[in-house]
Amino acid sequence: MRLTELYDKGKVVFSLEVFPPNNRVPVESVLKAVDELAEIKPAYFSVTYGAGGNRANRSTREIAAYIKEKHNIEAMAHLTCINCTREDVDFMLEDFKKHNIENILALRGDIKPGEEPMNDFAHASDLCNYIRSKGDFDIAGACYPETHVDAVSEYDDIMNLKTKVDSGATHLITQLFFDNNSFYSFMEKIRYAGITAPVAAGIMPVTNKKQIERMVTLCGASLPNKFVKMIQRYEDNPEALRDAGIAYAVDQIVDLISNDVQGIHLYTMNNPYVAKKIYSAISNLL
Repeated sequence: MRLTELYDKGKVVFSLEVFPPNNRVPVESVLKAVDELAEIKPAYFSVTYGAGGNRANRSTREIAAYIKEKHNIEAMAHLTCINCTREDVDFMLEDFKKHNIENILALRGDIKPGEEPMNDFAHASDLCNYIRSKGDFDIAGACYPETHVDAVSEYDDIMNLKTKVDSGATHLITQLFFDNNSFYSFMEKIRYAGITAPVAAGIMPVTNKKQIERMVTLCGASLPNKFVKMIQRYEDNPEALRDAGIAYAVDQIVDLISNDVQGIHLYTMNNPYVAKKIYSAISNLL
């Protein structure tokens, strides 16, 4: 099933993201978490790109295929391109086809310090174009409510997003954010720019202080005052911080659904306990 079809049904599309283990850990270590998360019955799972970013690591495809075959839930495989050759991408697309994976999140990927990127794909839009030319895949794209950290300007970032959609991305998932007003402002701007693709809001429940420090460094998300106060109040009490983080994510989601968001994409960090708590709180709203 092409995931873009989900947005034609008039309901909020609720999806979950999981990530593969690193190369030193067997893929089976993630499957137990997947089994528990599947009990939620999300509209689909997305599976992030395997550690190492090369064809030798096929855990993304393994997990995506497992989700489809065992749980009969649609899966979307992430695919990054900045560190891949055209031959690498061809290999992975064929691997996806063989295992009935027809949905791909096309990403540029991170530029690795001290390592020269490949020259075949400079941008996610280049990958979108290439995937579209190679088969009948449904292509999703990433977007950034608070502007990509490498973008020259907010305007430039939105124009690049329009290029990505014009290149084949049929629906979009946002980077995490903690201030819903940033998301609403972003939506107004991209709609004004002529981007009509459905957008799912990416929500990450923060359950420990190190997690938030790392993610903000990577993606540049701003921290509202009430969020900062929550972290400061409970940072030395792990269970309290976990529960406060769940409550904050639920509050975000309730507000987003009340304001007609098209999708909620929950970054689970492979934590079924947290994901189930959130889903239990918002399931009737979906």
